[in-house]
Amino acid sequence: MTKKEKAKFIMEELDKVYPTTPVPLDHKDPFTLLIAVLLSAQCTDVRVNQITPYLFAKADNPYDMVKLSVEEIREIIKPCGLSPRKSKAIHELSQILIDKHDGIVPDNYEDLEFLPGVGHKTASVVMSQAFGYPAFPVDTHIHRLLYRWGITNGKNVTQTEIDAKKIFPEEHWNKLHLQIIFYGRSHSPARSPKLSVDYITEAIGTKKVLKDYKP
Repeated sequence: MTKKEKAKFIMEELDKVYPTTPVPLDHKDPFTLLIAVLLSAQCTDVRVNQITPYLFAKADNPYDMVKLSVEEIREIIKPCGLSPRKSKAIHELSQILIDKHDGIVPDNYEDLEFLPGVGHKTASVVMSQAFGYPAFPVDTHIHRLLYRWGITNGKNVTQTEIDAKKIFPEEHWNKLHLQIIFYGRSHSPARSPKLSVDYITEAIGTKKVLKDYKP
């Protein structure tokens, strides 16, 4: 099966399993999404969604966020891990949004990636899910699955994003990246994957990958 044929198969199968793709992080606007995505680094979406209501009750915009001390933010977000770094980044980026963008989250990569704690993946999620721009944010699930499916060589997430954008039609990126994440969580875990569950990998996985699978 060629990569184009694999891409068609992947999209068709994922549309069957996940016809709709709700954004997994609870938010009400670009700012709350930005904060939630920042918090999700090395933290589950479920835990982020448990914590953000407490944070956003105190500050759901940059103007209120800078009124909190870094320590106050840290205490709220501590269950997410990396709280010293994340709390400092949240406070600093809120001030930058006020100083440089009138309190509004910018809708371009350059300004987003300039913000503390915001890398390319976080910026891509915000561009895709907050503003609707075609983007293909690559997390660990997408990186793992596109390697298992032979879409990319798996060297790094940057290369995986490039390969994904080459093979999948742009109009499908925003929905597809979420579908792959959902599939990875439910069907194709990093450890002890099973062919009886991970049927897409069973159908199109590389020979090298399939050797490590259990029935």
